Parts: sequence; structure tokens; C-alpha cells
Amino acid sequence: MIYDVNHVTTFDYAQPVSVSHQLLRLTPRRSERQRVARSTLLIEPAPAVRAQRRDFFANDVTYVTVSEPHDRLTIHAASRIEIDAADDSFLDLGPSWEQVAAALEAPRSLEPIEASQFCYPSPYVDFDAEIAAYARRTFAPGTALLPGVLELTRRIFEDFTYEGGVTDVWTPVSEVFERRKGVCQDFAHLEIACLRSVGLAARYVSGYLLTKPPEGKEKLIGADASHAWLSVYCPEFGWIDVDPTNNMLPSDEHIALAYGRDYGDVSPTTGVIVGGGAHRVSVSVDVAAV
Repeated sequence: MIYDVNHVTTFDYAQPVSVSHQLLRLTPRRSERQRVARSTLLIEPAPAVRAQRRDFFANDVTYVTVSEPHDRLTIHAASRIEIDAADDSFLDLGPSWEQVAAALEAPRSLEPIEASQFCYPSPYVDFDAEIAAYARRTFAPGTALLPGVLELTRRIFEDFTYEGGVTDVWTPVSEVFERRKGVCQDFAHLEIACLRSVGLAARYVSGYLLTKPPEGKEKLIGADASHAWLSVYCPEFGWIDVDPTNNMLPSDEHIALAYGRDYGDVSPTTGVIVGGGAHRVSVSVDVAAV
């Protein structure tokens, strides 16, 4: 599948901003299944300084400074991406979860060493005894890793209710677990916490999901949204994506933007401004199949 993605973020300020520094992670990832034909960032007002680099997790990052006084900042990320469908024919195979946890605890090659950094608590993903007990209901001794991950994904989908407005980006995983409510970011953090609590490596994935309108209705421009899911590491197969919000394996309708330990590592926009006062943020996302 080939998609055109337009992601527009607008900051409206009550008072003029004299200087704005922004760190942007809005360039889609490149991988074996995902190819980026083009990706541009249009920023208004035009930045006086603009630089690009890759962060610790190899995400493309753009740094900009807008030094012209402004009361509105618009960031428009436009990309064309080609994605291949995922192969899930191997998911009944592979080692047990204990074998994977042992390989991550005492890695003998570079790949599990790199993956092992995703085994530990991170600023947005902590876990306690209750979360570990919830995870171990799935990961009984001898359970194969990948079927176990799929079962955990299904349980989170069935046990938790998708509801916006009850959490924010700072809501602890323990609170999401207690409320049994949240959004895609919360469910990704929760499943990551469950997997890490039993010694497995799981990373956070930010991106987009192609949405379909109700039957007989036209799709509205800008009606799509950012999405979040996760990947779990298996030595024989690499990183496998799962989406607990939708109880599915991401395939060619999930577009990955960035990977990290949790949301804090992959936030699409992070900024520091001088001035501005109160402000309002609006986001419009459109994912269109070409």
C-alpha cells in the first residue's frame, strides 16, 4: 500500500512569541517493510535555524528555531510512504518466553544487547506487583513467547475500555490499570509494562492508523489521528508489532513514525518558547491511500 500522510499541528498563542525552539519527530521510520518516498516539513513562520539528525533510537529529528515574533505557529509534515503487509505465518513458532527472557538477561550477541535496554522501567512505563501478576496469568511456565503476546494483547483489549479524556500523557500505568480505561497510548504503555515485568523487551511505537468511515459515509479530511502501539523482541524473528487498542497485528495500515522506550522518547513535537502566554494546540491528520 502507498499512502500520503498530512499531519498539521497549529499552536495559537494569546500573546506574541518572540523565540520558539522546536524538536520535531515527524519523519516516518524506514524499515524493511516501510519505505519513505518523500517527507517534507513546512513551517510557518519560516525558521531562522533548521538542522536534522538522528536520535539515540535512530529516529529522524528536525530541530528548528523561529526567531520572528508570532502568535501562531504551523507545522505541516507531508509524507508519501509505501508499506508491505506483515507476515504472521510464523507466530505459532519460536522459543518460550523464559528462553527469551534468559537471552535478554545474559545476551551473547549485539542484537539482544541492544534489545535489552527495553526490558527496564522508563519515565512513562513503571510497573508494580499487580501489573506483574496480571502479566503472569498469560505467561505461565513453558508458554511460547509470540502466542503469549497475542493472548496478552487480546486480554487488554477485552479488559479495558477505550475512552478519551480520562487520562493524559502523564497518567501513570498503575492508574490506567486501576481505572481500566484509557486511549491507545495508555494501552501501549500498559502492555509494555506487562512484558517488561516478566523480563521481556518491549518498545513504544508512535505513528498513524488508516481509519475507515462508516458504511455509506465519506471520509472526512483530517479525521485520522496519531496512533500508538508496541513491538516485542523475539531473538529468532526480531521485533514483532502488536496493537492492543485494536487487538491486532499491525500490517499495511499502520504507519510507524518513531520508536522509543515510551511516549517521552517519541513525542512528535517538543518545544520551548519565550512569551506566548496561554496557548491552544490543534492537530489534523489525514492518511490517504494513493
